Amino acid sequence: MAKSRRKRKIKSKIKARPKARAKVKPHPAAKTRKMPKSELKKYKELLLRERSQVGGDLMHISKNTLNKSARDASGDLSGYSYHMADQASDDYDRDFSLGRATEEQKLLYAIDEAIKRVEDGSYGNCLVCGRQIAKRRLMALPHSELCIECQEKKESR
Repeated sequence: MAKSRRKRKIKSKIKARPKARAKVKPHPAAKTRKMPKSELKKYKELLLRERSQVGGDLMHISKNTLNKSARDASGDLSGYSYHMADQASDDYDRDFSLGRATEEQKLLYAIDEAIKRVEDGSYGNCLVCGRQIAKRRLMALPHSELCIECQEKKESR
C-alpha cells in the first residue's frame, strides 16, 4: 500500500514540472528582411576590424601573463621562496588576467558567429523574435544577436 502511494506521489511530481518554453514566434508585424549586399559588406569589414583588435588583445594577455610561470612573473631570480603576500598578489593578477582572457575569447566567438550570419544573409535580425536590429545598435555593437527589447528581457531574468 505504501509503495503505491509513493508511486502516485512521484508521478504527480513528474507531471507537475513545467514544460520547456516554446520558441518565441516572430511578431507578425516584424518583417525579417535580408540586408543589401553593400551594407553586409560594410558590417563584415567592421566585424573583421573588431576581430583583429580582440585577437590582438587576447594574444597580448596570453603572452604577457598566462604563458609565464609564477617565478618568472614575480621577477625573482633566486631559487628561494618569496613572501606570501607577494605570491598572493601575483596569483590575483594571474586570475584577473585569466578572467579577461575568458571574456575576450567569448567576444571572439560572438564576432565569429556574427560573421557567419553575414555570410548566410541572416545578419541584422534578432535571433529570438526575428525583428530587425536597429542600425545604431549594430554600429555600436556589430556582434549583437538580439534587438534591444529582447536584450532587456534577457538581462532582467
